[in-house]
Amino acid sequence: MNKKIWLSTPHMGTREADYIKQAFDTNWIAPLGPNVDGFERDICDFTNTGFSAALISGTAAIHLGLVLLGISQGDEVICPTFTFAASANPIIYQGATPVFVDSELDTWNMDPALLEKAIKDRIAEGKKPKAIIIVHLYGMPAKIDQLMDIANRYEIPVLEDAAESIGSTFHGKHVGTFGKIGALSFNGNKIITTSGGGAIISNDEKIIERAKFLASQARDEAEHYQHSEIGYNYKLSNICAGIGRGQMEVVDERIEQRRKNFEFYKAELSSISEIQFNLEKEGFFSNRWLTCILVNSGVNGIRTKDIKSALAAENIESRPLWKPMHLQPIFEKYPFYENGVAENLFKNGLCLPSGSNLTQEELNKIIHTISAVFEKVIQ
Repeated sequence: MNKKIWLSTPHMGTREADYIKQAFDTNWIAPLGPNVDGFERDICDFTNTGFSAALISGTAAIHLGLVLLGISQGDEVICPTFTFAASANPIIYQGATPVFVDSELDTWNMDPALLEKAIKDRIAEGKKPKAIIIVHLYGMPAKIDQLMDIANRYEIPVLEDAAESIGSTFHGKHVGTFGKIGALSFNGNKIITTSGGGAIISNDEKIIERAKFLASQARDEAEHYQHSEIGYNYKLSNICAGIGRGQMEVVDERIEQRRKNFEFYKAELSSISEIQFNLEKEGFFSNRWLTCILVNSGVNGIRTKDIKSALAAENIESRPLWKPMHLQPIFEKYPFYENGVAENLFKNGLCLPSGSNLTQEELNKIIHTISAVFEKVIQ
């Protein structure tokens, strides 16, 4: 069997072990310590954000963000349908109702026109949404200027799910910093990782102070253990934060490597008319966490699954694009504002191996395997 080529794997630098060793040497084996403090500063410096709280996962960051926005039983929260389930699950944690909105073709993210339609419709029904979750999918910034304009006009706070998009910018400003709260992920498959981890970011110091309080079991200031409200065990460990500190030293390099992967795929596959890429518009900068393609299945009868099967036969991992939330059994009963884009993306899209540690030999093999699928049809 050929050596496995994975979709997206961790890529360590040279300093992670040093920070971990410091934690062991100083006995900071806890969900607090110098690495946590340093990692939070690193996040703020990189994203040009005022404040951050390091947490155990991106999902925890989204959940805590909703808590901080006051989302509770019976509220409605608007969320894109085309995303990973972790964007929507925390809405249910709070006993709220997700209202799903379809995508637009330019970025594959939430459609601004449909967002406004959903808001107007919910208001007409006496159910004004309490928050909007905006996702920057696969590293591509959403049309955040338009989305924020709509959210501000209707005075609805925004929580940005930037789990896949650290380092992505819109006209030079980091995504995750446009809304009231941003959520980041450092899961093992992301551009940089803390093994498992995430962060909540904001320019509002009080929000982050409260986030840290709630993430530490909401323990009141007292000699004994006293709790006046429900808290969560969401703080990141000093060990994992040490990994994060080392990763932050190479984050720019990792983004550059991922973007080079995308450019290589685009250059090598551009001659195949059936394959399309999600290109950056003016002012958009994507970290290219994953390189994704769309396959025009109406030409030559080749479908996404044919490419996926060919890659799998060579022990190369690829994955379909996210299955929309409105098609998921657990979410199919909730309101959905559609235009058909998300379902088409799911039907015809494929994520290609995109790790920053891919070798040129591996990239060449992937290109050869995909090209061979189309060459067989031509022959």
